[in-house]
Amino acid sequence: MDVLSDVIALMRTGRPNAARIAWHGVWGRRFPSVPGAAGFQVILKGACWLMPPEGDPGAAPVPLAAGDVVFFPHGEPYGLADSPGTPLAATDCDPLSDEPALFATDTVGSDTVGSGAAGVVTLCGGYRLDPRHAHPLLHDLPGLIHIPGPRAGAAPGAPGLHALVEVLGRELDQPRLGTDTVIPALLDTLLLFILRAWLEERPAGDDATGWAAALTDPAVSAALRAMHREPDHPWTVEALGRAAGMSRAAFSARFTALVGRPPLTYLTWWRMTVAARQLRESDLGLARIAAGVGYSSEFAFGTAFKRAYGTAPGRYRRAAQGG
Repeated sequence: MDVLSDVIALMRTGRPNAARIAWHGVWGRRFPSVPGAAGFQVILKGACWLMPPEGDPGAAPVPLAAGDVVFFPHGEPYGLADSPGTPLAATDCDPLSDEPALFATDTVGSDTVGSGAAGVVTLCGGYRLDPRHAHPLLHDLPGLIHIPGPRAGAAPGAPGLHALVEVLGRELDQPRLGTDTVIPALLDTLLLFILRAWLEERPAGDDATGWAAALTDPAVSAALRAMHREPDHPWTVEALGRAAGMSRAAFSARFTALVGRPPLTYLTWWRMTVAARQLRESDLGLARIAAGVGYSSEFAFGTAFKRAYGTAPGRYRRAAQGG
């Protein structure tokens, strides 16, 4: 897989939960912080306001319109209302719950708030995240990502994301055969498209830093792809520099400046991350896992793994699998 797909596979756990909500009349809801989740709101119809969390007087309400997507990578609290002056009622919302309640069902639930004509329809929900295995990119994300939908007279942005939102809206408005299978797949794709749109909007150039810059930097991203594609390869800084089309010294400096750690330090971290996932999710033998991440002996692999995770691979597997 490519690096962004690896990042998503690493941080996600379980299936996304979501619900289609029709908001009627005058309404306002405050959504609490949800640790271990990344929340989202997709405006399918109408217009409303995103309200800042309580205790943040410096933040201003944000107008939202049909096609807008709002993403909360760290599960921050927020409000949603028909207008900035509407009081916000508390809501006991858990987007990670599997109970068929408001905002959380097995596939996509449906609910109505208020009475009268439905002025706004949203799709809201959350993704389960495992912070213990989060990729550094997740830590670089801001608390709020707002990707506007198409606007009259404005240059189009994130066309793939907007097309996906339209497909989601049609499936939710008119469920058909296979909708219960299609929707979770679309929600998985939604997360990728949100992150892609955010990454592509980041400033480019020599002053850009962080993982957003690393993934869009031609040289550094080429080296990252090489490491992710072949974690078992005996990479050296010189070989990675060749993959990046740079000299050894220039590549090492550029990689470290953007990623925040030297190339081989990141390579070791990624190898151990891949190994840990295989220990949690597979029954592969330790020798095979070790070889798959570039170690010719179980002893060398075990030493590196214990240095990274504080425990031996076998003990880590038993604890992760409930053994």
